[in-house]
Amino acid sequence: MLVAVLAYLILPLIAMLEFSTRGDVDPVTKAATRSLQSYAAIFSYPNLVDGIIASLEIAALTVVGMLAILVPTMVWTVVRVPRMRRVVEFLCLLPLAIPAIVIVVGIAPIYRFIGQHLGPLGASPLTLTFIDIILVLPYSYRAIDSSLRGIDTATLADAARSLGASWPRTIFEVIVPNIRGGVLSAAVLGIALVLGEFTISSLLSFNTVQVVIYLLGKRDPFVSVAVSLLALVFAFVLLFVISRFAPGADNRAQRAAEEPA
Repeated sequence: MLVAVLAYLILPLIAMLEFSTRGDVDPVTKAATRSLQSYAAIFSYPNLVDGIIASLEIAALTVVGMLAILVPTMVWTVVRVPRMRRVVEFLCLLPLAIPAIVIVVGIAPIYRFIGQHLGPLGASPLTLTFIDIILVLPYSYRAIDSSLRGIDTATLADAARSLGASWPRTIFEVIVPNIRGGVLSAAVLGIALVLGEFTISSLLSFNTVQVVIYLLGKRDPFVSVAVSLLALVFAFVLLFVISRFAPGADNRAQRAAEEPA
């Protein structure tokens, strides 16, 4: 099963690498040469560079906004109003049931109003942050919720409060350090989703990295595939770093090694 999954994930990447490194055909041997010209040409497209920068900025703002909304809400729900946990879960998972095209149809008038009254700020791709925060909620919720279920959140909060800590200090200095793995996982999932989002950006006419890659693919498919491959590798590297260096990873590995066969 592991081999099948790895083949399913890696073979397309190998195909993309093979395609993006194709060079000119040798006139003597008739064999295709290999070249990194497609990767070097990335910086020769200003729109592509601007799209990459815009997507990275949107990803950073999305992660910050998502964590600022989701972490305090989930901790407060677990500690103070556990009956609302199902309601919060339903609201966070709701974007999975709503197609992206429906979200665009509903939110397009709002963006039209923003573009007309906020000038250059309203026309900035950074305004996509509001939509992307909604889109990443289902995946981020699951990552953080699994970490919260692994600790006694209520006991930690009561202990901190009994020692005189305020609620902000309890959340950010007591609870968050114990769920850093889930928070980091949620951040990585948010970054991966923002870097791969195309439908909403395209329909709202914002030049993010995926939109520029699509348009560039009509003129230079080699550079387009090269950028797509780099974006995928970037997401995979982030996931590996989180799984390898997240807090508690060494403890989990040690416990697994100590378990009897």
